[in-house]
Amino acid sequence: MSILTTDPYAGATTAAPGRFLHHLNPLAKIAAVLPPMAVLLFTRDRFTPLAFIVLGIALILIGARVRAAIVVGLLVVLPAIVLVMGVSFGFWVDASRVEDQRILFTVGAFDYTAGAFAVGLATSLRLASLVVLALIGGLTTTGPDLARSLVRQLRVPYRVGYTAIAAYRFIPRFATELALIRQAQRVRGVARGRGPIAATRRAFAAVVPLLASSIRHADRMALAMESRAFGAHPTRTERYPTPWRIRDTAFVLLFWQVAAAIFVAGVAVAP
Repeated sequence: MSILTTDPYAGATTAAPGRFLHHLNPLAKIAAVLPPMAVLLFTRDRFTPLAFIVLGIALILIGARVRAAIVVGLLVVLPAIVLVMGVSFGFWVDASRVEDQRILFTVGAFDYTAGAFAVGLATSLRLASLVVLALIGGLTTTGPDLARSLVRQLRVPYRVGYTAIAAYRFIPRFATELALIRQAQRVRGVARGRGPIAATRRAFAAVVPLLASSIRHADRMALAMESRAFGAHPTRTERYPTPWRIRDTAFVLLFWQVAAAIFVAGVAVAP
């Protein structure tokens, strides 16, 4: 019955004082990046998405508490993926419709031109910029905090918000239950062996126990919510509020100003 009285995710928002992204309202991080992401869909130059990639990575490294693996992914893996995607997209470009006809390499009867690579690279940079901007909020916001912000700032019915929080908390619960089920099956010698066939058998052997555990957990969750008169009143108080502060408004306005400057500069440098 203590499922709703304790919040195991409340400590996830605590961060070092300098990591300001963790202390912003989740909706502020969404409101800041959504308009630039919408405009990026219609850009065709390479400077604009590249500038947003640099801006997004800089914000994440400065304002977020991230693991070393994420830093390596942003600084090493992401550029490699952009390069590979740029080359791949270049094969789909109609070479007769690009201006730069310099041949970079030839594959059989196909001539890969510099213009095709430029178009492919612009497309890959645009996709990467959208991902990086989404990571600004994705790496610094928990699901429960986002649901609380939707309820408080956007007036989403708390029945919807609390249901989203309950569903979010099912994920780590399922992971723990699945680990316990697999340990119990190994002790009992269920689905022994190696290879894809044995792995498939082990996966199917865990379906029924995991389903039964999920039903029990959902039943306990429903009883706990019912005992607290969930849905009996139009509003409820929140133990962990997510207020909208002045710093949230300042962050959104400042990000929009920087984004507008990048778009203007992109139009100026575009050929």
